[in-house]
Amino acid sequence: MKLLRIDSLSLTELEPYRTMRRPAEHREKGIFVAEGEKVVRRLVQSRLKIVSILLTDDWSDKYSSLLEKREIEDGIYVAEKKLLEEIVGYRLHQGIMAIGRVPDPVDIFDMKLPPGESHLLVAADGIANSENMGVIVRNCAAFGVHALIVGGTSCDPYLRRAVRNSMGTIFELPIVYSDNLADILEDMRLRHGVKLVAAHPREKSVRVSDADLSGDVCIVFGSEGEGISPAVVDACDIAVRVPMLNEVDSMNVASSVGVILYESRRQRGKKDI
Repeated sequence: MKLLRIDSLSLTELEPYRTMRRPAEHREKGIFVAEGEKVVRRLVQSRLKIVSILLTDDWSDKYSSLLEKREIEDGIYVAEKKLLEEIVGYRLHQGIMAIGRVPDPVDIFDMKLPPGESHLLVAADGIANSENMGVIVRNCAAFGVHALIVGGTSCDPYLRRAVRNSMGTIFELPIVYSDNLADILEDMRLRHGVKLVAAHPREKSVRVSDADLSGDVCIVFGSEGEGISPAVVDACDIAVRVPMLNEVDSMNVASSVGVILYESRRQRGKKDI
């Protein structure tokens, strides 16, 4: 285990920490930032590759047994908490960060599911808020979604704030990227028989409890402001809505994901939630 004590951030290997506010550079390099104890712990326990870890003495002692089992490309850097606080420009409470490598995208139908289990997929259309994206990822993990399909108008789930708000559950959720979401959805229906469900409270939508969300299904969610784009809605087989009281006509998209995925899980006869 390569461990190096530092008193400045000038090392070339520490550049990803210095450029945390320039996510485009990280995406080009195929890396992401993990921050906070729970998120970094999940990264260390995952199968993803780790480029480096930056932490304080306290965390170095607590993580020693975990880190001995992992290969770290550039090494582990130990610094005073004040130095770590310089990175983000405000008080950093936990004193531990890491850089990981974004895993290769997956082919949904190459995934091996348990016998008799059908695909439960989620697609994100126009989700530009990284914090919402992170909570969507967390809900997907909580309700057993097999993969998240990210359309070209949505932000990357591996943005720093998305990773943080996912609480590290992103490390176990396969991600599929698509520049043209409508096309990939139609292909899934025509070639693989996947039912496409738009979470879209339009005039002809049905109550989510009245829709069949069992079997091979992909549920599409859009932004709170614009909803799902017309081309993607038209590609879907059915639109569903969550009934609400007190003249409330919408809820946070991440909340909608949780409600609808719970219903799908219930319909599948899962007794574990």
